[in-house]
Amino acid sequence: MHIDIGGRKVGDGQPCYVVAEIGLNHNGDIAIARELIRAAKEAGADAVKFQKRTIDLCYTKAELHAPRESPWGTTNRQQKEGLELSKGQYLLIDDYCNEIEMPWFASCWDIPSVDFIELFDPPCYKIASASLTDKALLEHTARKSKPILLSTGMSTTEEISIAENLICRQWCGRSWMPGNPLVLMHCTSTYPSKTEELNLRCIPSFRKLGLVGYSGHEVGLQTTLAAVALGACVVERHITLNRSMYGSDQAASIEPHGFKQMVRDIREIEKAMGDGVKRVYDSELPIKAKLRKVETLV
Repeated sequence: MHIDIGGRKVGDGQPCYVVAEIGLNHNGDIAIARELIRAAKEAGADAVKFQKRTIDLCYTKAELHAPRESPWGTTNRQQKEGLELSKGQYLLIDDYCNEIEMPWFASCWDIPSVDFIELFDPPCYKIASASLTDKALLEHTARKSKPILLSTGMSTTEEISIAENLICRQWCGRSWMPGNPLVLMHCTSTYPSKTEELNLRCIPSFRKLGLVGYSGHEVGLQTTLAAVALGACVVERHITLNRSMYGSDQAASIEPHGFKQMVRDIREIEKAMGDGVKRVYDSELPIKAKLRKVETLV
């Protein structure tokens, strides 16, 4: 079972699709965004991802008026608006990604944001864990007829199944079945996540529901590599220029050299996994001839 994301096959027997989540780590600065895109490309990521919100739809007036110190001012609104990229900035991002051949897409937190990102013809969409129960957003995103990565943090198995079926009914008029362009992204929605709360065994458990990926927010790389070994066909990790930069996601992010190491190790794991068929390799034959004293069991 596999799906197509922007001309790239993703799923069984295919290389893991590695997404560098830029999110809001650009801090509203197009120069930082470009550096992160370039770093992700050099690290070997298959795509980069941003986050798009319509501030007045995603937050209440009370939330936006609440005090919050940030580089952009003293209220929550000033912080949120400082982190949002403008249409002009997205046009520059799109131009740069096209120039260096780096696919990009976004987590859209509201319906107008989906329509905005659709202007750039993304290869897929991401539904954030916080939006998994937003029926209108799920259905509107599915109507764009693009593959969807559905994050499952903070969600029960029942909620995940309902969301999956809502999306699939928009695609083909019926509930989930193999081949639908949906990847369930197992994740834990704390930043950074505790190792003991990652519950990576959900990855093989979710396989009965379709293709499974992993969106990691932990510190370090080992557990993400374990997710690949357990069958994650998509991996998403946040990327940052420096984990000490301003932003709530920075501490759970990976710096460029670490991201490159992660991609390298994922590719080594893929080679090591093989096809599960036990065989004697040609390279073993001289060792067999030298060390095995009894040729066969009687």
